Amino acid sequence: MPSTRAKDACDLLDADHRAVKKLFKEFEELTESRARNAAQKKMELGRQICQELTVHAQIEEEIFYPALRNAIKDTDLLDEAEVEHQSAKDLIAQIQEAMEPDEKFEAKVKVLGEYIDHHVKEERNEIFPKARAARKLDLVGMREELEARKEELMSEMGATA
Repeated sequence: MPSTRAKDACDLLDADHRAVKKLFKEFEELTESRARNAAQKKMELGRQICQELTVHAQIEEEIFYPALRNAIKDTDLLDEAEVEHQSAKDLIAQIQEAMEPDEKFEAKVKVLGEYIDHHVKEERNEIFPKARAARKLDLVGMREELEARKEELMSEMGATA
C-alpha cells in the first residue's frame, strides 16, 4: 500500500520549479519561432519568469532557508543556494530593465534558465532530503506559511499565485 504523506514545503517549492521550467520551455520555443509577435511574447514571458523567480527566491530566503539553517548542522548547501539566488537576481534585474529584447535578452534568459536548472537539482537532490530528514521542521505547516507569503507577494506585484 503506497504511503500518502501530506504535501509539504518542499512539494510547494518543487511545484514552483516545475512551473518556471515550463515557462523557460515556452520561451525557448518562441526563440525558435519566426512568428511576427514572438518578440513581444518573449518580453512578456521573460518578465513572467522573473516575477515567478523573484517571489520564489523571496519565500525561500524569508522562511524556508532560515528554518532549515536552525534545523540542520551542515549549512554549506544553504550558503551556496543563497549565492546562486544572488546571481539569479542580478540577471533578473538585467532582464527586467530591458524595454525591448536586445541582442543579449535571449542569452540572459537562457543563462538564467541554466542557473535555475542547476539550483533546482541541488534543492531536489540535496536540500529537500535534508529538510525532510530534519526532525525539528514542520514542513507541512511551513507549506501553508510559504503559500500565504507567496500569495501576498504576488498580489503586491499585481499577479496571481
